[in-house]
Amino acid sequence: MSTEPSSNVLRIAIIGGGPAGLGAAIALSRLPNVKITLYEKARELREVGAGINIGYNCWKVLELLGAAEEVRGHAAQNVLHRNAISGEIRSERPAQSSLPPKYRSHRVRRTRLQSALISKVPQGIIQLNRRLVSLHDELHGVRLIFEDGDETIADLVLGGDGIRSVVRLSLFPDHVTKFTGTTIWRTLVPAKLCSDIPNLVPETSWWHGPAGHCYFSLVDDPSEFSDSNNSSEQMLEISCRYLTDPALDTERRFSWGIPATNERVTVHFKDYDPRPRESLSRVPEGNWKEFSAFAGPRLDRLIGWGKVALLGDSSHPLTGAFGSGAAFAMEDGWILAQAIEYTTNRRLSTDQGTKAQNIADALEIFNEIRSPYYRRMYEHIDNQKAKTLQARAKAESESSDPTHIFEGALQARLDSFTAVGEMDWIYRNDIGLVWQDYLRREKLEDSGIDLTASNL
Repeated sequence: MSTEPSSNVLRIAIIGGGPAGLGAAIALSRLPNVKITLYEKARELREVGAGINIGYNCWKVLELLGAAEEVRGHAAQNVLHRNAISGEIRSERPAQSSLPPKYRSHRVRRTRLQSALISKVPQGIIQLNRRLVSLHDELHGVRLIFEDGDETIADLVLGGDGIRSVVRLSLFPDHVTKFTGTTIWRTLVPAKLCSDIPNLVPETSWWHGPAGHCYFSLVDDPSEFSDSNNSSEQMLEISCRYLTDPALDTERRFSWGIPATNERVTVHFKDYDPRPRESLSRVPEGNWKEFSAFAGPRLDRLIGWGKVALLGDSSHPLTGAFGSGAAFAMEDGWILAQAIEYTTNRRLSTDQGTKAQNIADALEIFNEIRSPYYRRMYEHIDNQKAKTLQARAKAESESSDPTHIFEGALQARLDSFTAVGEMDWIYRNDIGLVWQDYLRREKLEDSGIDLTASNL
């Protein structure tokens, strides 16, 4: 157990070995005079899930972390949105041809992203089988207590431990997460298993139903399999989502990755077009993993005690709404590392303040940059939900026919997908430029320029 404070070395504890924790470990390890330990509750560091979207915003932060070159996947082609009942194509979105190829969206195996990040984390930082029980605010830092009875003290604690975060619960004991009503099933299968089913590959396709959808996408770069000596196979991701009223749900729910039978999945999609139904029936028994979506009250601040910060899913209940959670998590960690470096250099150059004040100031900068960003996402989610409810109400007022009501709600959902340009603040976000903009504004404020009275 380490309890002695150090005036020189910044002791940082990171909780969680997902993209949030790994990205933060990479970014922070580049700073001088830091001692970083990443605590992961699992006995082995492995990713649970299927595929993940890597878009422009994610490529940019991966570049900053030095991990972009090691991430490969399937470059997005046409994206088709279909009425899952009739099979009709309702919307078609072409690939992002305006971007350089390396920055276009790719669907990637989650394991590949994780491997790329792990390879950049310095040796000796990650500790496995370390389940955090609680945090306690103390005079010289934060006391961490683990399930095995071990304790340690850190100057700064970063919670990258997901939607059911122990770090968040320690900061905000009244923050309770609840099942949202959304259940997701995910799997990867060899693409050849479904290659004879029309309209599933190579395009990415969404099949939207009255209470959910099925999603199909390749997750591998085809060029990787041109070598006859390659014994692996190109994989197809299948992801199915079903929505129910959480108030009526009586099942015991788990937030992350439990096995599910084929029957448990397919029963929810029996009214779909034969093509998605046939593809689901071909998934080998035992391949599905089930994920229940949880959310809690929205947080006004992502920091607490002047020495704890929440990263990624631990800080916001977005439940995958933007398909960019890994990018958000890594952006969080990278920004925090820049803020710590900035406040440290400022303290050293003026010979003022303490290490604790330096940490507190860095956390305020982190919160100033990231909290409004997530708040804007919440507002967008609320607006889209309101539009969908309005569309459904309008359809219900026009007819009691379930098909007509479904069509009205479907169109509202499709509209949220097609408004791509309006979402550039997410999908074309460059976190490096965000930080440069912050520094520019700080410099102007230090010069006495009133930014509220200008367009700067």
